[in-house]
Amino acid sequence: MDYNKLAELLFPHITKTPGDYEELFPNRKLPENAMVTRLGPSPTGFIHLGNLYGAFIDERLAHQSGGTFYLRIEDTDDKRYVDGAIETIITSLGFFGINFDEGAMLDGEIGGYGPYFQSNRGEIYQCFAKELVKNGLAYPCFLTEEELGDIRAEQEAAKVTTGIYGKYAEKSRSLSFEEIEENIKAGKPYVVRLKSSGNHDVPAEKVKYINVEDAVRGTISMPENDQDIIILKATGIPTYHFAHVVDDHFMRTTHVVRGEEWLMSLPIHVELFEKLRFEMPVYCHTAQLLKLDNGNKRKLSKRKDPELSLDYYRQEGYHPQAIKEYLLTILNSNFEEWRIDNPDAPMEDFEFTTEKMSSGGALFDLNKLNDVSKDVLVKLPANELANFLISWASEFKPEILPLLEGHEDYLKKILDLGRNGNKPRKDLIYGKQIFDFISYFFDDYFRIEDTIPENVSDEDAVAILSEYLKSYNHEDDQSQWFDKIRAIGSELGYAAKPKDFKKNPDMYKGHVGHISTVIRIALIGKSQSPDIWEIQQILGEEKTRERIATLIR
Repeated sequence: MDYNKLAELLFPHITKTPGDYEELFPNRKLPENAMVTRLGPSPTGFIHLGNLYGAFIDERLAHQSGGTFYLRIEDTDDKRYVDGAIETIITSLGFFGINFDEGAMLDGEIGGYGPYFQSNRGEIYQCFAKELVKNGLAYPCFLTEEELGDIRAEQEAAKVTTGIYGKYAEKSRSLSFEEIEENIKAGKPYVVRLKSSGNHDVPAEKVKYINVEDAVRGTISMPENDQDIIILKATGIPTYHFAHVVDDHFMRTTHVVRGEEWLMSLPIHVELFEKLRFEMPVYCHTAQLLKLDNGNKRKLSKRKDPELSLDYYRQEGYHPQAIKEYLLTILNSNFEEWRIDNPDAPMEDFEFTTEKMSSGGALFDLNKLNDVSKDVLVKLPANELANFLISWASEFKPEILPLLEGHEDYLKKILDLGRNGNKPRKDLIYGKQIFDFISYFFDDYFRIEDTIPENVSDEDAVAILSEYLKSYNHEDDQSQWFDKIRAIGSELGYAAKPKDFKKNPDMYKGHVGHISTVIRIALIGKSQSPDIWEIQQILGEEKTRERIATLIR
């Protein structure tokens, strides 16, 4: 077989050579050991936590090494294309602080290694398919759908691996140039297959293995590929396997971060890199995101778990910093220890490494996320938190926006409540929860939710509030205010200190804590809250008196 002649028959329109592309896309001029990473999503319109999980790794590896992080759109399957999907990808990740240095952008492509849409890179793929054919490493396959179906049925009946390999590939591999030329002239559709070096027919003990150094899992040893996989479809469009190998080489990707579900494809990719004589990037196969369900671990599911979608976190109002800090706790085993030692350091100071990533399942826990979020939000300045809440409300809860926008000073006082001192309160978690927690400051949302303590009768409750209103002075400091609470309680038969009531419960109706709870419920509708005196200072005298008086009437 004259493979040069065959290559020209199949690709007469391809005039560029591999050398042309090596010159067109030279090695990047970056600092030594700088990493080049990429995100390569399909434009399907759904972006999920796994995308963010991988993109965050990509972004950290590239940016902390002085490298480049780019966005490549893998859109060779137009059946999966969804309008607006690319904007969704970019804006959703951008919300979480994941920004690309180059690639597909909202206002066009940026960078010298494009096109960044695979659908626009057809000639590049065909150039290298032509090169493989020229070297006798790929061939045209004219098997029809019916023939492929018959082969699969035969393989399934024999309980052997399905696919085109060994004797099943022989018919196509052995076609003469004349037969191929005749088929093409007759208009028969064909695909281009890789001519694998693997031998499916050897005994198990003689199977060759590949060894790959994975940045997360260490040395991975697997049987070499023996399948004649399709590299170009009948339409001339490349398969994922072929396209990503060519693209990662010419976009000069150094590290490929992807889920462990791609491990089974690794032998195919190794063979493609070898046959194309490309240097292989470092693969980082990440663990799957799991959750506990009735004590059992399982994969996060689009159907069962709303928290898989990134929209969930935006709609709930999680701060992007909280999400990223939580992801670091499950990505690097030493992050939590580092955070304890560096409580006020920016997250970016943490040195993220693939060596500290787990190769087992990564357990995603919303409760743990909420705990991390509390720690993150308590450190945010009130003005930053207020701006975040206003921004969230404008998009996801516009009905409360008039209460927040234009009233920033009031909002900042509310959000700062109890957050000062050596042991600040950690009450705030995410947008929806924050507004629910502070809603009593706004008359339209003020509700009496809890009941007065059992120790306090209805008559005593009215008496407590009446006396409180008579003695109330908005200018009292905290000490003066609390002395009056004690005095009211003592006059009505309540212990001035909880420990006195505990020692002699028969002597008192209750204690001063029960008195303050009655006042708290009148003011905010709940039995638990930050300091009442501070709440009153924010509410103001008029509103404080009004709420107390309302319950007395």
